[in-house]
Amino acid sequence: MSVNTEKLKVENNNIDPIILSILLKDRTTNKNIIWATDNYKEQDKKYTAKKQITMEAITTEKIIKPRLGKTQIEQENRSRDKAEVFTPSWMCNIQNNLVDEMWFGKKDVFNKELSKSWKANEQKVTFPENKTWQEYIKSVRLEITCGEAPYIVSRYDTVTGKVIPIKERIGLLDRKLRVICENVETKEEWLEWAEIAYKSIYGYDWQGDNILIARENLFFTLQDYYREMFKQELDMVNMIIFAEIISWNIWQMDGAKGVIPNSCRNDKKDKKTDGKNAKECIGCAKDNIYKHNGKYCKIMDWEKEKIIKFIDLINKGK
Repeated sequence: MSVNTEKLKVENNNIDPIILSILLKDRTTNKNIIWATDNYKEQDKKYTAKKQITMEAITTEKIIKPRLGKTQIEQENRSRDKAEVFTPSWMCNIQNNLVDEMWFGKKDVFNKELSKSWKANEQKVTFPENKTWQEYIKSVRLEITCGEAPYIVSRYDTVTGKVIPIKERIGLLDRKLRVICENVETKEEWLEWAEIAYKSIYGYDWQGDNILIARENLFFTLQDYYREMFKQELDMVNMIIFAEIISWNIWQMDGAKGVIPNSCRNDKKDKKTDGKNAKECIGCAKDNIYKHNGKYCKIMDWEKEKIIKFIDLINKGK
């Protein structure tokens, strides 16, 4: 079965406006995420790279499409301009399996790899004697240049459009939610550990449409597993809680600089004022990630409940 390329547009209209407004939030600027691409500017100049993504653009005008819904030319342009390449799910599975092989100390924990496919293991996941399922849920993961987040959640194959059943999903977060479903019984405990799982998963990307789609994929994944587990819909209070977490943990960033895309100022020095009005970005000029004059991206350290700059996590080599 192939995914309907109109699916994202329909789902935007099905999300409560409060939730959608949260998923559009940029936590660094306290505004909305920006387009950070000119792919949509032919629609209207309000959709140019530095403009914010509005509710109107995704609910009324409905112009955002997942990669598989874009034309071949659009896909090629994004690959050329931002090296955007979406990995098929079978390859995401192989790489995620390598991560789990290191953590568990054995192979084939969640599934067995086939030729460009896989088969989920049906038995309950077992853990090494020196590790617990709770530790697995708490283990932190980051997907760089995450696109639509195929390594984190796998609702559909971003290349083929094939819808993936819950029991066969292979994302890093999918695996944590599977473990939670196998080890808890009550809604309260499920939500407690699901919240911990969501706080442990991070991802960033340059382009605003990717960020929104990735956030929505994480949000709908939560609903998928909750519905599968308890045969009912998640309540609004908890939807808001998880949307807030997602809006912090999936963020928009120039990964090479640690700042909001295109936020560095690179004006040439004004010789008439002896350079006093210079706005040249030293970070860009010197290729120094710690010297940019753009807006450094903020994320949440959930363990300390403290907002930090992403670059603070990078070893400065001292």
